[in-house]
Amino acid sequence: MAKRAHVYPQAAPAASDLVNARVVRVPARARVAEALARARRRDAALVATAAGDVALRQDLSRAVGLGLEGLAAEELVRSLPVVSVSESEVRVRRLLAAGAPAVVVRDRREILGAVMPGPGRLTIGTPVGRWFRDRLPQAAGPALDTLAGLAAEAGVRVFLVGGTVRDALLGRSGAGDLDIVVEGDALALARAFAAAHGVPSAATVEHLRFLTASVPVSALGRVDFATARSERYERPGALPRVMPATISQDLGRRDFTVNALAVELDADGWELLDPFGGRRDLAAGHLCVLHPLSFVEDPTRIFRAARYAARLGLALDAWTARAQARALRLGPYPALSGQRLTAEIEHMLGERRPSEALCRLGRSGAFRLLDARYRFSRRSAAYVNALSEALEWSHQRGLAIEPLELTVLALVADQPRDVADAVLARLGFSGEPLTRLGRALEAARDLPGRLTGAGPASQRARPLWNRSPVELAGLWLAGGARARDTVDWFLSRAAGARPVLTGDAVVALGVPRSAEVARVLRDLRDARLDGIVTDRDSEVAYVEHWAKQHGHGVSARDSV
Repeated sequence: MAKRAHVYPQAAPAASDLVNARVVRVPARARVAEALARARRRDAALVATAAGDVALRQDLSRAVGLGLEGLAAEELVRSLPVVSVSESEVRVRRLLAAGAPAVVVRDRREILGAVMPGPGRLTIGTPVGRWFRDRLPQAAGPALDTLAGLAAEAGVRVFLVGGTVRDALLGRSGAGDLDIVVEGDALALARAFAAAHGVPSAATVEHLRFLTASVPVSALGRVDFATARSERYERPGALPRVMPATISQDLGRRDFTVNALAVELDADGWELLDPFGGRRDLAAGHLCVLHPLSFVEDPTRIFRAARYAARLGLALDAWTARAQARALRLGPYPALSGQRLTAEIEHMLGERRPSEALCRLGRSGAFRLLDARYRFSRRSAAYVNALSEALEWSHQRGLAIEPLELTVLALVADQPRDVADAVLARLGFSGEPLTRLGRALEAARDLPGRLTGAGPASQRARPLWNRSPVELAGLWLAGGARARDTVDWFLSRAAGARPVLTGDAVVALGVPRSAEVARVLRDLRDARLDGIVTDRDSEVAYVEHWAKQHGHGVSARDSV
């Protein structure tokens, strides 16, 4: 008779067995410098405030690097998952896999420590099947297969990153450029890819300084290659220093969790990397930054947040909203160039609903980055909401305007003039564009009171002659109902009125070759608008009468 196998007790690790990071308490109202010093002395990865909230040591170090030593440590706390000491290992590991940077372990009211992911966390992916491939643009699959094969031959890791991955997870398979990150020589892989697709070397654009390259592919648009890199911000709002790095560090430098997604392209299969819970945030409809000083490092992320929220139907979660408010409070940012802010506004104009994104910015107070005195009023919101209609109207009326100029005009039309001027200067306008916008601003404010819907046509049209396209469009946008009607009438009925006679013809009829010529031509134009003259003969008679009244001789009619 066989003996029964001996049954050994099975160990079930609890959360307390997984603790690998120390948490140290800091006094109430502790500043970043003090909290970081205490964490370093105790070799702690996290600090707990007097209120029981927890901040990561790496966030404290980031604040010091940005010159924010005096910031309250409690400003940097995170909403980390908390478990009891008896919680199962499976539960803790699931929280880490979902994107938590740490899991706090409590023994009743006391914090025992925390569990933080190991260094290999970001290299572990989730297989993605045919469903993911089917959501990509049609030509993307074969191109990515080619990349996977080339990467295997070169012995490098290659990843599809960013918006293409995000949009595929959302079920949006629209066409667009592909962003590729390489752990290795991105330039060499870009050249090999171009050769495989028959793209001439002259068509590939390389930026050796940034280790990036762009390859145009007719079926895809453009494939952008970049060496995996990390970033270091030395001043709030300044451009970062970049250094070659791993995919883990590359994803960790990105703006939002939903953009910190990557698919590793391996010849044996594709795997999704989601180290910060971007897929979870997409499902919840949230837009979340990766750390509490993200907007301070790069305030243009505030503009991108509004753009992504409007495009994808996402909303900032509460923690991210607080991070944004903090960044706005800590401004202004002298290192942030106006050109970068202008570029972000232009990106918004490429969206389907630019007004929605701009209004989100206005409501958040983001335009204080342009001038601290800026206030997004109800009128500002009304002008911005009418922007798309104004742009379409301008196109229909044949007005050659720059959409950016009309957008900026909508933003500043209800601001005090000194604030408006400061905003224009902050955005980098100068020379003729600045002069043109200044005149458009004056017209939108001063001209509506001079417009009338009654009286002769020439009187109605007189204030609108010689106005630039952006002045007329700005008046239509911000001048009120009467101004809108008058401008619309002017462009459809009056703007094309011109006398038949030329300047030389009126001189031949006796008008001195002087400023009087322009005056007579203007009078002829007005007479045509009012129906006083209707053809060439009546114009000649009008000029002859004018010349006689002013004591000038009249040439023979045959000379004209």
